[in-house]
Amino acid sequence: MKKKKQPIILQDIVVEDYAAEGKSLAKVNGKVIFIERAVPGDIVDIQLTKNKKDWAEAYPIHFKKYAELRTTPFCEHFGICGGCQWQMLPYAQQLIYKQKQVADNLSRIGKVLLPEMLPIIGAEETEYYRNKVEYTFATKRFVPTQEFNQLKSEGLPVINEGNYAGFHAKGMFDKVVEINQCHLQEEPSNALRKAVVAFCKDNNVAMYDVKNHTGWLRNMMVRIATTGEWMANIVVGFDDQKLIKQLMEFVLEKFPTITTLLYTINLKLNDSIYDLEPVAYFGKGYILEKLEGYTFIISPKSFFQTNTKQAEKLYSVTRDFAELNGTQTVYDLYCGTGSIGIFVSDKAKKIIGVETVPEAIEDAKKNAALNNIQHTSFFAGDVIKICDDQFFAENGKPDVVITDPPRAGMHEKLVQKLLEVEAPLIVYVSCNPSTQARDLALLDAKYVITKIRPVDMFPHTHHIENVVQLRLRS
Repeated sequence: MKKKKQPIILQDIVVEDYAAEGKSLAKVNGKVIFIERAVPGDIVDIQLTKNKKDWAEAYPIHFKKYAELRTTPFCEHFGICGGCQWQMLPYAQQLIYKQKQVADNLSRIGKVLLPEMLPIIGAEETEYYRNKVEYTFATKRFVPTQEFNQLKSEGLPVINEGNYAGFHAKGMFDKVVEINQCHLQEEPSNALRKAVVAFCKDNNVAMYDVKNHTGWLRNMMVRIATTGEWMANIVVGFDDQKLIKQLMEFVLEKFPTITTLLYTINLKLNDSIYDLEPVAYFGKGYILEKLEGYTFIISPKSFFQTNTKQAEKLYSVTRDFAELNGTQTVYDLYCGTGSIGIFVSDKAKKIIGVETVPEAIEDAKKNAALNNIQHTSFFAGDVIKICDDQFFAENGKPDVVITDPPRAGMHEKLVQKLLEVEAPLIVYVSCNPSTQARDLALLDAKYVITKIRPVDMFPHTHHIENVVQLRLRS
């Protein structure tokens, strides 16, 4: 029998600096160690999870001394739920580290000439800022170590099976962290979640067991707009119209202010609903949101920036970087529901939007009509397949390209096409500065970076958006 390796534990480690992705670092005998859940200034005992020649990963098992810059987390679930990794840091310090993360990524990965970065735009509201939250219902809950040890010491049973609602525990697809109050979304988000759980318990309705693919209630998405409109889409594991009606009527009775209530029947093994059709039980099937003077339709499957107030700031930076004067043809790549293109439309001659998801393009067309914007055209399909020579010939050479790709960044074929097209100006909006840096290194063949500005969309997390302006080299 192969002997089990003993874990490597290092004591009295001084955490020296912030690394990236929410981790900090220490150096031990020349080796860099990336540490989760620690901040610069902490002194900790750590256990290694990965151990390579020049670097290692670890997590703290005991804090000998807390850093002076730490603050008290405001959420009772902090450290258990993985939603907010940085509540122990004052918000001003979070912004410093996020700006540093962008600078490190662009210089270390991009390795291109960079201008002085503009200061990060922080959020005025650092709680209840999300317009969208997705809850998971499950038959098993994650039992935190402290609770587990306390129950064991008192000789009490550890109960982790029943009806639970919350967020997936880190690294566990079949267990949720049961949430009492989430500070990410305003009410009635928490109240609705608790009411639906109570309905299931009172009516002996089983939550979904993702391992055995049994049970009924799977997920719930709640969207709350700044307009006051809000929706819920409840996802169930099989079609039981009597039970669906019972739950829908229960929600409508308990929450009469809801403007749209939907349900989705998901018979698949995964939770994605992009190939499914939500059914509007009550209301118009969508809600309306506003960014500055523009109104946007948000359907249950729409992609829309999840922090409305910060989205206005992000799009304002994008519009400023585009330097539009009313004469330019603007290409909005990965346009989603057309929000960026529409936001900048009053300063453009023509907007051409391209997006993979057909439903998003339908919403983009509706949004343009809703705002009485006549000079937009939206196309559904793979960006790298649509944006060929013929497409640019038919729709006009771009004066400005705005690109807002997913976390994976732009496909290399699209980068090469942009280098061929030679638009005078590119504005690159990114939710992942590391893949943005990779793409900027490729664009460096013909473009120079002229402006950089990060925008914090997600306080208390390590996520950061970044906007870069690139000019064609003369």
